[in-house]
Amino acid sequence: MKGEKTWSQEGANRYATLTSPAPDKMVSLYRTVDVPAGVKALELSWKQRITGLKKGKMPWFDARIMMDWHDAGGKKIGTPSPSFTQKDTDGWVDRSKSFLVPEGAVTLVLMPSLFQVTTGTFDIDDMVLKPTDPEILYAQQRDREEAERMRHVDFEEPKKDKWPQPLKVVGNRLQDPSGKEVWLQGVNPGGLETLPQDKQVLKSTVVALDEWKANCLRLPMNETFWFGRSPMQKDGGKEYRERIDQIITLTANRGGYLVLDLHRFRAPKQEHADFWKDAAERYKNHPAVIFDLFNEPYGIDWKVWRDGGFVPNQGKITDESAFLSDEERKKIQGFESVGMQALLDAVRSTGAKNLVVVGGLTWSSDLRGIVDGYALDDRGGNGIIYGWHIYNWHKDWEKLMLAVAMKHPILVGETGADTKKMDFIPHEAQEAPQTWVPDMLGFIQKHKLNWTGWCFHPGASPVMISDWKYTPTPWGAMAKEALAGKQFELKRTR
Repeated sequence: MKGEKTWSQEGANRYATLTSPAPDKMVSLYRTVDVPAGVKALELSWKQRITGLKKGKMPWFDARIMMDWHDAGGKKIGTPSPSFTQKDTDGWVDRSKSFLVPEGAVTLVLMPSLFQVTTGTFDIDDMVLKPTDPEILYAQQRDREEAERMRHVDFEEPKKDKWPQPLKVVGNRLQDPSGKEVWLQGVNPGGLETLPQDKQVLKSTVVALDEWKANCLRLPMNETFWFGRSPMQKDGGKEYRERIDQIITLTANRGGYLVLDLHRFRAPKQEHADFWKDAAERYKNHPAVIFDLFNEPYGIDWKVWRDGGFVPNQGKITDESAFLSDEERKKIQGFESVGMQALLDAVRSTGAKNLVVVGGLTWSSDLRGIVDGYALDDRGGNGIIYGWHIYNWHKDWEKLMLAVAMKHPILVGETGADTKKMDFIPHEAQEAPQTWVPDMLGFIQKHKLNWTGWCFHPGASPVMISDWKYTPTPWGAMAKEALAGKQFELKRTR
């Protein structure tokens, strides 16, 4: 080996070193190993040390060991999932990976690689491949197959005779065309805001509606995945959009409402208005679809919130800005927000009269500006619901929202409390769900606020479920009781 692939030595120990010579270059070793006849499973073990690693342009451009199975004719017949590392290790670390041998495989190709990284060094030592007991791997395979079976939801065609009636705002309530008041209650089935290929959300939709008795789901998603601009997507967003179509159909076929949540933060940009023009055209006047225009604005004032304007970046601007052009300096200093009214206007420009949800300031926890002259103009639509997010560290419930609730419908789009405290909030500020949740549900019920709990996903705190068997957490158990009709006593507000 030479150049970017060398033998290195420390004392008496000799090991292989891969070094990235330049950004976007592939550096790899290649070794073909015969698989002994009759072997059902193999374990690969090695030591590695990774230093100075900066990933490349794609999320998978990192340090990894890739593998291919080949049959007796040299044809590639399978690929074990790679072992990858995306940051420096703390010196030498031991790694191992076990995998089943597919039928017909006679060789395994091993390819330790720096896969088009920006910079980095990958040291590899003591690589050993040996047979291992396949029974644990067979059991894991059965578990995966069972999880896939449990996750499966049959495709449904629209059943419009089952769909709910379109809603409109009347005073501070929601009504259908017959004048019947509708109270939206449900959950946030998370997943599509972070992973464009997420399929579990289909099952979550059905479970929330059929088993937890929700009549409304708030679906977090984003415009990058919608337009297929993620490196994880190769189809221009077609699969993502069709999955959302199916979630809407599953919801509407069960008589429920779907709040499409553009799960973004800080302040709306032009790309968010572009998204709403496209999505509103697609779901224009669908009776079950409500548009939540922007998840959580923060760090701006009410005028910029409504009308748009310059939003400065939060953080220190370096001295290098003195050498930049006016245009370059402005770009690093902040961005132009189009404002919330522009998002609503984008929706209405398509002819869509769907209800919209509009969150306030401070991560949607503060709605006071709505009654201080900053309410939006609905432009002839079916009405505006104002969104309020409230968690177990927030105070001043009445002060931040109640005056608005007297005049407008409210959707408590996110709320909840976890037994596991979150590190970005002081632990002592986070009240236990056993005491906080009953009062919050009592507050919601007393004022008949529409609500969707966060989050119907075991990996997005505060979690309502602990696993994909949809086992309720303490917070989830109380929310499930409220969805089933249990009334909670409000002992005190915060």
